[in-house]
Amino acid sequence: MINIMKKTLSTREIIFIGLMIFSLFFGAGNLIFPAELGRAAGTSVWSGMVGFLIAGVGLPLLGLLAIAQVSADGSTEALSEKVHPIFASVLTCVTYLTIGPLFAGPRTGVVSYEIAVAPFLANQPHRWALFAFTLVYFGIVYYLALYPSKFVDHFGKIVTPFLLLILGGLILASIIHPLNGLQEPQFPYTEYPFLRGIKAGYLTMDTIVSIVFATIIITAVKDRGVTEKRVIQTIIFKAGSIAALFLGLIYFGLSYVGASSAQLSFASGAEILAGVSTHYFGIYGNIIFGLAILLACIPTGAGLLSSCALYFHQLLPRFSYQQLLTAFVLFSCGVANIGLNELIRISVPVLSFIYPIIIVLILLTFIDKIVPCHRYVYRGAIAFTMVVSLNDGLMAVQPNWDFISPIIYLPFTELGFGWVLPAIVGGLVGWIYSLIKE
Repeated sequence: MINIMKKTLSTREIIFIGLMIFSLFFGAGNLIFPAELGRAAGTSVWSGMVGFLIAGVGLPLLGLLAIAQVSADGSTEALSEKVHPIFASVLTCVTYLTIGPLFAGPRTGVVSYEIAVAPFLANQPHRWALFAFTLVYFGIVYYLALYPSKFVDHFGKIVTPFLLLILGGLILASIIHPLNGLQEPQFPYTEYPFLRGIKAGYLTMDTIVSIVFATIIITAVKDRGVTEKRVIQTIIFKAGSIAALFLGLIYFGLSYVGASSAQLSFASGAEILAGVSTHYFGIYGNIIFGLAILLACIPTGAGLLSSCALYFHQLLPRFSYQQLLTAFVLFSCGVANIGLNELIRISVPVLSFIYPIIIVLILLTFIDKIVPCHRYVYRGAIAFTMVVSLNDGLMAVQPNWDFISPIIYLPFTELGFGWVLPAIVGGLVGWIYSLIKE
């Protein structure tokens, strides 16, 4: 099929791409985290959610736009090539593997099973039930991921509208007939709820996902006949803004659901949403909530594994996209059954290490458009950031492995942003060195 060249896309097409982006980003964690924030923040829920949106929606949107700025085909490596080509390749490989088959891919299957299926099983769920579920789940993921060009049709036009309808009904019921009034904030939202909200949004790690999904999203635009880079950037901005709008509305709504149910004895976001769904919709509430989890997890799982297969197909063209996808899906299915906890233990330190580096690269991309940055600025900022993020990764393995705090106090460390000041200092050092070199 040959696409007709277009100067731009219609508003309708852009909306559906935006809904696809929403579906790719909105996994189980995105469903649960706002409810947990609302329950703990209570009357401070609104200031907490503003912070959450800055880090959990704003940064991922910047990630998409950054990739569109530096690459016409959505190449993630282009984000870090100014540091060094080898660094770019290694960072990109580690990012795709960690956020794909080594961590997030298997997790989507396990979370779907534990929340959407296990509660309906009598007594203790058997391992064979998990095995049977993951076979079906990853079979669906594999089928959808085989055709990334149809993500807009499958996710933007079908899955997302249905998911929004379910979540909208739950949120509307909570607004019309709230369970309780908002309670006083609980720890850690008793102080600085806005900053605590930023940390909660930061910990979703959606910024990493944004650069992984960029290839799929840019390809979806190009498949519809748009090839001019500037027009693609504009469409990505519009579609990304639509996704951000819906994400923000749903996040605010879910946080209110959590805040208005604070008097009930729910321990986690999953329990909050399951309990509230049962309260409003009776026995069908659990089914509705389970369906919402599946609709949230399946597109994310398909998008992650598809992105990973696309990248490694470009890197290793001797292996076809289908071969790589098959390998990643089978590996994810196996990990979901036998080794997820151990891989999570390994993956979380890796994610803690690479996450600040990716954020700094995204911010440098936009600074570079305003004030051209020499490669030494990139190298200085990344080198200083890597020292702190390495410390964060080591602490994720063993809290006692902190080699920075005994030597120097870094501002915002308790919020997870200890890397900010070193990144700025490193960039300035790189800038001064570039002036000396010139």
